[in-house]
Amino acid sequence: MPDRSNVIYRSDGSFDGLLCCVFESFARRELPAAILTGGEEQCSLLPVREIPTDPQKAARVRASIPGRLGAATGRLIESAFLYGGEGRELAILELMRAGYRLGPRVASMLDLPEVQTVFSMRRAVENEAHHLTGFVRFSEIRGALVSVIAPRHFVLPLLAEHFCGRFCEERLLLYDRTHRAALFYQPYAAQIREMESFDPAAPDQEELRFRRMWEDYFHATAIGTRANPACQMGHMPKRFWAHLTEMQRQPDFRLSPEKTFLK
Repeated sequence: MPDRSNVIYRSDGSFDGLLCCVFESFARRELPAAILTGGEEQCSLLPVREIPTDPQKAARVRASIPGRLGAATGRLIESAFLYGGEGRELAILELMRAGYRLGPRVASMLDLPEVQTVFSMRRAVENEAHHLTGFVRFSEIRGALVSVIAPRHFVLPLLAEHFCGRFCEERLLLYDRTHRAALFYQPYAAQIREMESFDPAAPDQEELRFRRMWEDYFHATAIGTRANPACQMGHMPKRFWAHLTEMQRQPDFRLSPEKTFLK
């Protein structure tokens, strides 16, 4: 691996843009100090090199992944790209450089720092997607099942497979407020599109009745004498509460032991 260069790359934030950064890293025989995306602010005095997204260069890198890096590494890269924290692009670039050097076995070399970092990113993405398969609350509005989430990571592609398979005969709209994108589904076609904003229509009386029944069930299953707010937040992280139907009527729910559902 070359020494880290005194230069910062900037891409458009797309997956093709990342692949172009990988291409330029090899072509210039340099490892950037960081990779900025879109309008991300520079916090360094190092020069910034703009890396334009070139479909031909991206296609060359993409075509090399199955043979040079292996299918497992390819899936790891795709999952890690959904990560919503900092350092995603540079971590994937470093993993790919290691993969081109070591071959497909790199995906199983968990002792390598490059692999550990990307594995941690994938784990964070998959954990959040797993949480949301249980925490998404749909409301029936104008003949469709509608919900809003605010995840840290871009988990809509992972949630699409779960919910479109589970509600295959329904119409769905799942809006990601963090990433301003939405999953649209109607039997049997799904797509994820950018969506700047979305405010669900007000629920009708029938929907409000079902919400109240769910809240009543939620509270009725509580055993007040065995209340454990810390355990409750461990199983139902508080950052999800804003979009949970059963937590809307009592904002300080965890302070009411008689309404704690965990046994």
